Amino acid sequence: MVMGLSVAFVCIVSFLFTGLFMLLSEKRGLDREKCSPYECGFEPIGSARSPFSIRFFLVAVLFVVFDVEVVLLMPFAYMFFYGKSVLGILSSSGFLLILFGGLYHEYREGSLEWVG
Repeated sequence: MVMGLSVAFVCIVSFLFTGLFMLLSEKRGLDREKCSPYECGFEPIGSARSPFSIRFFLVAVLFVVFDVEVVLLMPFAYMFFYGKSVLGILSSSGFLLILFGGLYHEYREGSLEWVG
């Protein structure tokens, strides 16, 4: 009972804060000067919205994913040297299998090629 009331209280407070902040942050109008890019007092030349290659974002996401996976591998090194449990070794081997499967898929897809 107490758990349900506390969850309901947190939900109500979060919805109230969300509504309050949405009302307070409402933009009143778009000013041309505030929406234009700042170029040291000169008139803007060209568009500030230059297109990026999708490969840039793909490489950034791949870096983040594999960086997090390396952090998740650190406890496995400790477990191999000190734990020696069969379940731990099987779970870490399964995790490494999934990791290398994803790496092979990215290699086969051509996402890891830097030029081209």
